[in-house]
Amino acid sequence: MRGLSVVNDKVAWISGSGGTVGITNDGGSNWSWLQVKGYEKSDFRDIEAFSDKEAVIVSSGTPAYILKTADGGLTWTKHFEQRDTSYFLDAMDFKDPKHGFVLGDPINGKFLLLKTDDGGNNWVPAHYSPGAYKNEAAFAASGTCIRVYKSGIMIVSGGSKSRLISSTDNGKNWHYLDLPLTDGTSSRGAFSVAKNGNEIIIVGGNYAKDKLRDSVAVIINGSENISKASMPTLAPEGFQSSVEHLNGNFYLSTGTSGTNISTDSGNTWKKIDDRSYNVCRKAKKGKLVLLAGDKGNIGILKF
Repeated sequence: MRGLSVVNDKVAWISGSGGTVGITNDGGSNWSWLQVKGYEKSDFRDIEAFSDKEAVIVSSGTPAYILKTADGGLTWTKHFEQRDTSYFLDAMDFKDPKHGFVLGDPINGKFLLLKTDDGGNNWVPAHYSPGAYKNEAAFAASGTCIRVYKSGIMIVSGGSKSRLISSTDNGKNWHYLDLPLTDGTSSRGAFSVAKNGNEIIIVGGNYAKDKLRDSVAVIINGSENISKASMPTLAPEGFQSSVEHLNGNFYLSTGTSGTNISTDSGNTWKKIDDRSYNVCRKAKKGKLVLLAGDKGNIGILKF
């Protein structure tokens, strides 16, 4: 399980390999599971839900698909398909129920960026996609390597280059910031970004050596002109694939090495759980925080 979208304190959706989608209507205590018919071999790396009825899912690999349901997962409609093997969809985020983006690995020196203005019914290439280095890519580890905020977009990358790529005008112009995270191989770099006001927290590391705790988190305190990144005083204990702002100065991060929490805006982190998860997300409206990972593991954070 890598896709997770928490709508409110009752409703959440999960997506994963084997064409699998899960839905809860009681805050994560009980789940209904389904396998999307005709897509049994798809790996749904990300999901965005708007209610207990409506959700969009993204499939990585070939073919690349974007599907949508309006009846709680009973039926799904295909709204995007690409069989070109150069297409690898990584993550998706919406700033509101109508406007969203899907991020894919670079093609011909530019990140693939698709946009929708009608809630995921139609997807078209964005007019201005950010540039990419050779062998730079986004990690489809948790669906949080892209975040969309009003007119702003943030993308974090890894591989040959670890960067924060940001726009404050809906993707017309892009700003690039090299991050002090170890990169240079396909398993290293920045995996996830979270934002609270002018505060930006980025996590990642090396998923091939997930117990290493150096070079796994970055703090950025700036304004619209993002120009400086620093390392925390005490980093999370190992590779982290997802980070989420909870409230105030509280952030949660998780990965195959375990789950960590910071109460001081990412400066120091404390490990709170040893289990392996891929993603953590907080309710869009409410306080529910869920985690999901391999072997169908699901966690509920109480704080």
